[in-house]
Amino acid sequence: MDNLKQSAASQSQRAAIPVKTKTPIVLTVAGSDSGGGAGIQADIKTISATGSYACTVITALTAQNTLGVTGVLPIEQAFIEQQFAAVFSDIEVDVVKIGMLGDAATIKTVATALKKHPVKHIVLDPVMVATSGDLLLASEAISSLISELLPLATVITPNIPEALALLGKDPSQPVEDGWQLCRELLELGCQSVLVKGGHLTGASSSDYWLSPSQQQNFSSARIETKNTHGTGCTLSSAIASYMAQGQGLACAIGSAKDYISEAIKQADQLHIGSGCGPVHHFYAQPKR
Repeated sequence: MDNLKQSAASQSQRAAIPVKTKTPIVLTVAGSDSGGGAGIQADIKTISATGSYACTVITALTAQNTLGVTGVLPIEQAFIEQQFAAVFSDIEVDVVKIGMLGDAATIKTVATALKKHPVKHIVLDPVMVATSGDLLLASEAISSLISELLPLATVITPNIPEALALLGKDPSQPVEDGWQLCRELLELGCQSVLVKGGHLTGASSSDYWLSPSQQQNFSSARIETKNTHGTGCTLSSAIASYMAQGQGLACAIGSAKDYISEAIKQADQLHIGSGCGPVHHFYAQPKR
């Protein structure tokens, strides 16, 4: 009888011990935004707010605020490599999100590192122009982006001007068919394309996702606000975060679309700077 009691007690103790589950981890590779609304800062906020853990490789430092970019300082290639080595030697990364890269040399360094340290999924946000209109990717580096990184990407997430620039077209030309852009981009060699329709007009904001076997439109009501700094960084980081938690790509895009829509909707609750302010990454957190 005593043995039975001891066995029951032992089983009860084992049942009380919490089972460890793996922390979902996203590595964001991007530039730093001193104003805090975009880049690495927006990525970390987004990944944290959506329930994953963020680690980073910083590719450039920018001096910027809500009014624009006043300076860019690239990080030495050897130090970018050292950051990759430090992270991958110790941390089990689930998904990599790529943002601002700046030039062809950095693109090559990042591509080489990702081939050396492969991960299951890569979300590539081809950051070329800041919300303020400042150039963040040298035009001659676009061909390197296409040849080096697009083939590695699970999904690329350009907005309309970025999609046109990748295709060698005038980024200011009017676009009526988001699906046609997707089809042309898919031919460049990535696994799938999400063209963000925020630059289009209309009562709704539609994003177009296309892979060789699937397509889906993600639509939400258009929100009138000037505070949209970092929306691209935020959406791509949210996709990466939800994928790290086990969601399939289509589901992760839908979850990320819901998150960014609410973050934009709540953006005017913040009062940051006098220009184009950030979205509200932590809208779901209790107010203090």
